[in-house]
Amino acid sequence: MSLFAQAATVENTPVIVVLGDSLSAGYGMDREESWVELLKIRLHQTGHSYTVLNSSISGDTTQGGLSRLPRLLQRYQPEFVLVELGGNDGLRGLKPEVTRQNIRDIILLSQSNGARVLLTGIRLPPNYGEAYLEQFESIYADLAAEYSTLLVPFFMDGVVFEPGMLQADGIHPSAEAQSVLLENVWRVLAPELDR
Repeated sequence: MSLFAQAATVENTPVIVVLGDSLSAGYGMDREESWVELLKIRLHQTGHSYTVLNSSISGDTTQGGLSRLPRLLQRYQPEFVLVELGGNDGLRGLKPEVTRQNIRDIILLSQSNGARVLLTGIRLPPNYGEAYLEQFESIYADLAAEYSTLLVPFFMDGVVFEPGMLQADGIHPSAEAQSVLLENVWRVLAPELDR
């Protein structure tokens, strides 16, 4: 689709922005295989006229997403912002309070621009220690409750520890896992689309 055609589409339909990292950028596969592309297909199949803009960058952190968000909000005025960020913060051992504040700022900025927010919860490998994991993993449910956002409790549910669902690196979901990721998001998002 040309940029002109995409701009025209965005002007005529409500927008969903996916603000994510490699888990939503289609890392290690054709971009067309990613769950975000499957979301576009599902929306069309179910008669929902939304434009989905995938603003996901492999390796991105909550700080990177926050820095990109104002321009996305100004340009596209999205109805929904789907936030799939934080995994790289955790894997780099960033302080949970920094991640929490960045996600809080993403929520507040989105909501102040009229967008509804959907957070996708992330879990980390156990080798980070119980105290760190507890602080980190509570971020999503805490903020969802505090700011009345939508929440997918664990984005990678049904993928981690399942045969064939991860790529060889043991971190990134495989092409086969993308439909599972879509269902995890769709269960929470779909009831809200017609409100």
